[in-house]
Amino acid sequence: MKFPGQRKIKHYFPVKAKKTSNDAAKQPIISSHICGIDQTLVDIEAPVNDEFLERFSLLKGTSCLVDDLQAEAIYNELLRDNLICHEYAGGTIGNTVHNFSVLSDDRSVLFGVISDPIRAKGYAYKYLCNTSSKVDLDLLEPVSGPIGRCFTLISEDGERTFAFNSGMSNALTPEFIDESLIATSSALVISSYLMRVGDGDTMDKATMTAVTYANKYSVPVVLSLGTKQIIAQDPAWWINFIDKHVTVLAMNEEEAETLTGEADPLQASKKALEVADLVLLTAGAEGLYLSGFTDDDLKRDTANPLKTGSIGDFNEFEFSRAMRKDDCAKPIMVFSHIEPYMGGPEKIKNTNGAGDGALAALLHDMAANHYHRQHFPTSSKHVKPALSYSSFAQVCKYSNRVSFEILNQHSPRLSKGLPEKEDSLEEAYWET
Repeated sequence: MKFPGQRKIKHYFPVKAKKTSNDAAKQPIISSHICGIDQTLVDIEAPVNDEFLERFSLLKGTSCLVDDLQAEAIYNELLRDNLICHEYAGGTIGNTVHNFSVLSDDRSVLFGVISDPIRAKGYAYKYLCNTSSKVDLDLLEPVSGPIGRCFTLISEDGERTFAFNSGMSNALTPEFIDESLIATSSALVISSYLMRVGDGDTMDKATMTAVTYANKYSVPVVLSLGTKQIIAQDPAWWINFIDKHVTVLAMNEEEAETLTGEADPLQASKKALEVADLVLLTAGAEGLYLSGFTDDDLKRDTANPLKTGSIGDFNEFEFSRAMRKDDCAKPIMVFSHIEPYMGGPEKIKNTNGAGDGALAALLHDMAANHYHRQHFPTSSKHVKPALSYSSFAQVCKYSNRVSFEILNQHSPRLSKGLPEKEDSLEEAYWET
């Protein structure tokens, strides 16, 4: 497990004496993995002309659902004419667990489906090729059909048309959810997409089975809202679901407004904290917010300049660590905000996945806390149970940095961890 925090520190747990192989054998197995459930899909990007869109009955500039036959025909023509410029494994939670494993160099477990058999150069093959080897895919349920496909078709004038086919990505059954893996995990990560299913689909039942297991063992359930359109269909249902089952809520400003009715990120976060314990809100060019609770006895004043928005001096206690509200004797709300790292990339290459990257960083910090608590249960960090290893402010920095990395590349998935030494920091930083 790589640890977050100031990355100039190489060793977080100093070793005074070299351990023998016998000593290692006596050590208990420390589990810090996270579990995620997702619609396994591949993102396919290709330039096309208007005639192509008309031929496949795709309305330019919109998002369209296509059936299996139409998706296969689109893919085969793009392949035949060598038009595909990017083809990546996708999915909100798939991206998140992949990025978690790259950042932490640790295991994550993905529940979903995979085509059986797998055809070379096919969708399932591409999914496997673009997923970190640290992501455990052994629990994927075999299905006799294609996984999901999301086509991004770019017209000559730059307009983007989206064609989505779910394939059999919603066919995951509850029998393929492993209770023991969830019980020992640092977190269970789900998205709102998993509850939007058609007739005969079982993904929603599998998701609720996993959530029930997580709630049973007090494992944090992390919900990514995914898209405002799904939330807008029934905001009250989602508020009730979050209140009953969810610990950590991740969303962007549009999803936050749809859920809470509040356009201001701080007020939306405050409203969301009525039902969740920790809220990550990404706000585009404004940066990101992390809000939650800490115990009044454990609050720590910030050393950063105080900020005032719709809440005065809202970042006053951002050096505190996040806790579940019920674990606080006297809970107080804590808010932290950070502007885009380095002002944001000079040229944004991809907005798809920036929020997933920020969430992966938060999950890494939560898993680090879970890992540390098992190693050192008597540490002062664990006098009371916390959700995070680092402070609100430090997690903001980390999530912000990972988002920048995603925005600065085409793929929503990291191919490598963050640099050990940042070019943007003064040389003196690394000499101490």
